[in-house]
Amino acid sequence: MDLAYIPSPSTGVLNLGPVPLRGYAFCIIIGVFVAVWYGNKRWIARGGKAGTVADIAVWAVPFGLVGGRLYHVITDYQLYFSEGENWVDAFKIWEGGLGIWGAIAFGAVGAWIGCRRRGIPLPAYADAIAPGIAFAQAIGRWGNWFNQELYGKPTTLPWGLEISAGANREEGIYHPTFLYESLWCVGVAFLVIWADRRFKLGHGRAFALYVAAYCTGRAWIEYMRVDEAHHVLGLRLNVWTAIVVFVLAVAYIVISSRVRPGREEIVEPDRDKAAVVKRGTEEDGDGSEADAVSEEPEDAPGTLTGESTDEPAGNGAGKG
Repeated sequence: MDLAYIPSPSTGVLNLGPVPLRGYAFCIIIGVFVAVWYGNKRWIARGGKAGTVADIAVWAVPFGLVGGRLYHVITDYQLYFSEGENWVDAFKIWEGGLGIWGAIAFGAVGAWIGCRRRGIPLPAYADAIAPGIAFAQAIGRWGNWFNQELYGKPTTLPWGLEISAGANREEGIYHPTFLYESLWCVGVAFLVIWADRRFKLGHGRAFALYVAAYCTGRAWIEYMRVDEAHHVLGLRLNVWTAIVVFVLAVAYIVISSRVRPGREEIVEPDRDKAAVVKRGTEEDGDGSEADAVSEEPEDAPGTLTGESTDEPAGNGAGKG
């Protein structure tokens, strides 16, 4: 008899009275919380202000969810728009279906908008949140476990995943690719944390390292999956995407390190102080405001340089 050490849940929904708590959505929410919390710690360590990461996440997270869903629906359009399918299901994000490539791309657009509104360089923000995103992905992958989706090929290994019979799936023991990717993402997060401390990465290179490292693992994990997917030249579409994005990320690290070596000295300008200085110079009175500004210390909070970018983290996105 086959024994699976990782049994799948009988249901992905826990009903708390009239309120359904979906495991997939719960994992996404917890992942976002961890990413913002840890990103905030790293941002403060870089000299930024508390709360800035959360303020920008208000833009980045909705954009990321829309982008992730769009990527999934576009690359798996046959699940929603072929004969016999209901196109309304394309909006049921709680049933699984988020593409990490679209989530990161659209999330970056949202983050760019948030950064522009606060006068913050996007690369510095991306460096701060990179490990947190990897931790969020590690947590989010457990949403696939709740939905019994995105597993690998059949296996007899003792850590196989037990899948029950259901729509578009056969009962059996399969490779738990969700677990493989979850563990890989944890490793990616710690790799970025270590490299950022060791080499003082800046100007988006910590984020690029996260992207490159994730793509490395995603390529071989994707190759193990057996769910329906489009193929190009014999390889799954997401494998090609991982290869292309990996090359772009490595190229960015090399070029950026030559063009803009080192790390940003100031990641979040003190905009409140700048406004006071401007008012002081425009004051037509006795110049008391300008004098008050001149008495402030030059080393205002939020301008740490050469510091470690973070502190040690504790432990710790479907289709993706």
